[in-house]
Amino acid sequence: MDRKIPWQQITQSEIVRIIGIALLTAITGELKVIPFTGEVFRFALGGIVFFLLILIYPPKSVLRTGLVTAVTVVLFRVIEQLFLGAGILESFQMHMPVFLFYALFAAGWHFANLEKFKSLPLQLGTLAFLFEIMGNTAEHALRNWWTAQYFIDLKEWLLLVGVALLRSFFTVGLYSSVALSKEKQRVREVLGIGSELYAETLYLQKSMDHMEKITASSYELYRKLQNEQQRVLGIQALQIAQEIHEVKKDAQRILAGLSQLTKREEMPVFYLSNIIEMVTSGNRKYSKMLGKQVSFSIKQSTDFQTEQQVLLLAILNNIVANAVEAIQHEGAIQITVSAIEKQVIFRVKDNGVGISPDDIGLLFEPGFTTKYNDQGTAATGIGLSHVKAITESLGGTIEINSLKQGTLFQLIIPFERLQ
Repeated sequence: MDRKIPWQQITQSEIVRIIGIALLTAITGELKVIPFTGEVFRFALGGIVFFLLILIYPPKSVLRTGLVTAVTVVLFRVIEQLFLGAGILESFQMHMPVFLFYALFAAGWHFANLEKFKSLPLQLGTLAFLFEIMGNTAEHALRNWWTAQYFIDLKEWLLLVGVALLRSFFTVGLYSSVALSKEKQRVREVLGIGSELYAETLYLQKSMDHMEKITASSYELYRKLQNEQQRVLGIQALQIAQEIHEVKKDAQRILAGLSQLTKREEMPVFYLSNIIEMVTSGNRKYSKMLGKQVSFSIKQSTDFQTEQQVLLLAILNNIVANAVEAIQHEGAIQITVSAIEKQVIFRVKDNGVGISPDDIGLLFEPGFTTKYNDQGTAATGIGLSHVKAITESLGGTIEINSLKQGTLFQLIIPFERLQ
């Protein structure tokens, strides 16, 4: 591995990142505890911030970032002392040793390869502990030698060890919390994309079935016209059949690609409650984006692990999003999950504008819609047809009931198909 420091060809964004890390470290370094009487050696928040920042926003070169940070911290403290009336030589001698801490800490991670240990918290904390002892010991020893002409004793060194242990694993704990939060967000995004793509593959598959029927009908028409000596019309019917067949082949290639995308990410196993939480969280944000005040309540009396998270997310997200859209300005959505006789029952109830009884029988027809935007353009009307297709693929049924105020969707899916 190349261990050289690439000083040339640094991107503008990298420069901004290094400067940001250096300045934040220098500023937070003023939040400090001074453990040794009569000394300026400090345990400051800056060391924690520097380590946390290179973990969360890793620079291209940890060593380069550490050296720039070390210089920045020294200059920041020297300038601060000059404003307080200290001499420049005295200030420099007082704060120059801190350069060793950041330089040695960054050098340790440079040669150990920080990225290799970011997913191993125990090893990450242990190495950080060792590098911090190395940096703090060097800083404290140099300052003592310059100012007091003696080296650190055992009691002082044990204090350095204790604080290094605490700071290192505290920082690793903070980073692990941030990393876990990011991973949860990534899983939500992957699940969302997967459910949308799966719904699109169902719609494309249905369109291909229609193409197959149209192709067969066109070819049958061609044969009839040929028998009736309608050669010109027969050739035209045959051309239509051929063109539709070509469109179907293109659709098959697209379907194959979409199918690979939906299977590419390996999904962890989720509990049913995780899916409900994702649906609620996403649609709570959706309602705010639409400028609506919607309260969500969940009543769940059963929970279990499921490998059908993509399909369930596609179904429930569509229904709950429809409920949000049905509410004009302010309203409530209730999600209920229960299990009765080997069946899992999902109910989504809203107090929106409701659905006309005449329209209920048409809601699952592709292309039918009751929703229009501000310009009067109709929605695609394919969402609920997706929901029905996915539900039936799981061996379930879906019902819609128009209430006095609002709508109730009810899904019944066999337990064995979800667990």
